[in-house]
Amino acid sequence: MTFLRYWERKELNNILKINSGRDYKQLNSGNIPVYGTGGYMLSVNDKLSDTDAVGIGRKGTIDKPLYLKAPFWTVDTLFYCTSKENSDVKFIYLLFQIINWKRYDESTGVPSLSKNTISNIKTYVPKIKEQDHISKLFFSLDNTLQLHERKYEELALIKKALLQKLFPKNDEVAPEVRYKNFNDAWEQRKLGEVAHIETGKLDANAMVENGKYDFYTSGIKKYRIDIPAFKGPAITIAGNGATVGYMHLADGEFNAYQRTYVLTKFLANRHFIFSEIGNKLPRKIQQESRAGNIPYIVMDMLTDLQLFLPSIAEQEKVGELLNKLNSLITLHHRKLEKLKQLKKFLLQNMFI
Repeated sequence: MTFLRYWERKELNNILKINSGRDYKQLNSGNIPVYGTGGYMLSVNDKLSDTDAVGIGRKGTIDKPLYLKAPFWTVDTLFYCTSKENSDVKFIYLLFQIINWKRYDESTGVPSLSKNTISNIKTYVPKIKEQDHISKLFFSLDNTLQLHERKYEELALIKKALLQKLFPKNDEVAPEVRYKNFNDAWEQRKLGEVAHIETGKLDANAMVENGKYDFYTSGIKKYRIDIPAFKGPAITIAGNGATVGYMHLADGEFNAYQRTYVLTKFLANRHFIFSEIGNKLPRKIQQESRAGNIPYIVMDMLTDLQLFLPSIAEQEKVGELLNKLNSLITLHHRKLEKLKQLKKFLLQNMFI
């Protein structure tokens, strides 16, 4: 369907009514949700509205609109906005996502908005039929996003449960669950005994747009570079920063930042070691970090990291299972990120 009519410039008070939240403490427990600026809080036995609305913070968090499905209650720091005739509440929710709310902050302290300020904000609005088509598109996209988010979270929980079952607990030499015909005790080995460990040599700004090879830094994202220095199969570990300890499985030729550790020449199954390091290293980083300091990894922390290893045959069984699960988790994460990028693109290009 094609819409050719121009969008009209209107003040928000022409398309919505701003309502105030109220204190809920006098109410009893029930099944009606109470929302604050951070989202759902608890459930009570009374409602403020029996029609859907859009929540926006009066004080505190003022730039995180919420879609409020009726019936609901909101606290006094959260306005709820209901639609007027010839306006669609779901379209209003989308409009609220592209408004730069911090621009309208009225306070020098805790961020604040007033009814008057919100009412006077000018925006462009199409006819109700086009509003309806746009909101259906975005809400369908949101449902798909939520589906992939749930799948991603469920797979992450499955992985966490498997790691607890497939690896020995503290002071034990065998895991709770094992593949059939594997009965030997696991051996304790240092990471430096089963892999060669070194660091990259480059600055983080050595990355090149559209380079030929992967470039691993201390972040989650992989960059590109034109000159390789390592060849997989390898594991890279972020040595400092907010994502210290984050690991990648690196294959083919690649390069690395000077604070990124590169593991090669494995004497054990790489996928198994990847999971075992993921079990042990975060705890080690936490033990070694000092209050107030940004955590970081030193070479000895890795070379001396104690791992439990079964026979190569059992390593390969466990490693294969975890590699398949990691690939599935990565797939859903990529889909999730692409859907988020698509939504962002559509919000930027379908509104005036």
